[in-house]
Amino acid sequence: MLPEPRIDAQRAALERALVEAARARLAAGPWPSPDAAALALRPLLTGSGTTDAVLKAMAGRIDAATGRPLVVCGGLAQALAADRYGLTARPLAVTEAALKAVEDGGRALIDLTHDRPWWGRLLARPDLRIVAALPDDRQGRPRALMVSGQTPGPTGDDRSFWVTDSGWSDGRIVQALSDVGLAAEPLAASGGLKLFTLAGYVQAEDGRLDGAPGSLSGVIGAAPLF
Repeated sequence: MLPEPRIDAQRAALERALVEAARARLAAGPWPSPDAAALALRPLLTGSGTTDAVLKAMAGRIDAATGRPLVVCGGLAQALAADRYGLTARPLAVTEAALKAVEDGGRALIDLTHDRPWWGRLLARPDLRIVAALPDDRQGRPRALMVSGQTPGPTGDDRSFWVTDSGWSDGRIVQALSDVGLAAEPLAASGGLKLFTLAGYVQAEDGRLDGAPGSLSGVIGAAPLF
């Protein structure tokens, strides 16, 4: 005879509480902005890799269920989205289609290595902004960027994204930005454009960027770190 499973009453109660809390949170709807969602999540993280991964996945799946429709473009973006948001994102093969989905009210997670330097197009489209980057921990190098029609606000621990067409070497650009108080790191380069991360929340009109290298340059958004 098969042994009858023993039900742990304490665990069962925790499961019920978790389900009830999830239902209540889903009913409450989405956060009004990406920075509000980040500010709510950050204090809950413990510094434990396993626990934090579970909490981020829970928050991501709630975001996917309540927030703006999500599309993904590129294999890395698809894998990262599945880990954080589940399997609800709609895959698209062309970055322009993904950006069009954002214009129509959605969000798009796009590979940094996908297609041409699609991120450079955001210089001419100020209505589209980077609001998140995955991975989003301090040790992880961003591999995919989230584009939204919302404007990200500061969360107290962010990195910003800046594009330039300067022909200078990465080192010389980093030094020029350092000279005006901006800590920069090269992230991607393609088609004569370069993408850098800037430490902190840097606004597009920040005066320190007035004399920055390049004839075509600018901040294209910011993303919280966890």
